[in-house]
Amino acid sequence: MTLSVDLFFSFRSPFSYLALPKTLKLVEEYDLAVNLRPVYPLAVRVPGFFKKASPNFIRYVVLDSTRVAQHAGIPFRFPRPDPIVQDKTTFDVAAEQPYIHRLTRLGAMAQLEGRALAFTDAIARVLWDGSVAGWNEGDHLARAAEKAGFDLAAMDAAISADPDRYEQVIAENEKDHAASGHWGVPTFVFENEPFFGQDRIDLLVWRMQAKGLARR
Repeated sequence: MTLSVDLFFSFRSPFSYLALPKTLKLVEEYDLAVNLRPVYPLAVRVPGFFKKASPNFIRYVVLDSTRVAQHAGIPFRFPRPDPIVQDKTTFDVAAEQPYIHRLTRLGAMAQLEGRALAFTDAIARVLWDGSVAGWNEGDHLARAAEKAGFDLAAMDAAISADPDRYEQVIAENEKDHAASGHWGVPTFVFENEPFFGQDRIDLLVWRMQAKGLARR
C-alpha cells in the first residue's frame, strides 16, 4: 500500500530547499507519495516576526544552512534577489511581495495538478543552487519549469486570471500546517504527526516503516 505524507514548504526557506534531495530519494526508494504543499514564509505569515526574533536567529540560520549544504554536498547560495522584499537593517517587510506571491502561487497550481514536488525541485534549484544571479530575470524559471514538464507562461497567465483560486489553496495549506502542530518549514506530516526540519527525515522514515512503508 502506498503511504502518503504532506510536506509544507516555503520557497524562501533554505532548509526547505535542503530537504528536497532527501525527499526525492525517498520517493525513488520507497512506495511513498509526497504531497508538497507550499505556504508563505514566516515573514509574510507572521507580520513582524523578524522584529521580535533574536538577532541571532538569522545569523544562525545562515551558518547552519550553509554547513548542512556543505556536509551533504548540495550546491547552495542564498537567492539573488531574496524572494522576500525586506529591509535588511530594519527587517521591515514590504507590503508588495511580487516574488514570493508568484512563486507560491505557482507551487499551488502545481499542487492542484499533483506535481508540486517535481515543479518545486526544478524551481528551487534556480533560486538556491548558486548557478544564476537574477533568478527572476530572463528565462531561468521558464527553462527550469520546462524541464519538469510545465509551461511557465501558461501557468502565469492562468494565475493572473484567477489569483484567488491559488490563494485559497495556499490558505488551506497554511491552515493544515498550523493544525499539524508546527509552524516552521519544512514540516512533514504523516498521519497527523509533524516532523519539522530536513534533519528529521530519518525519524519520519522510521515512523512510516512501522506503518508498512515498503521499498520499491
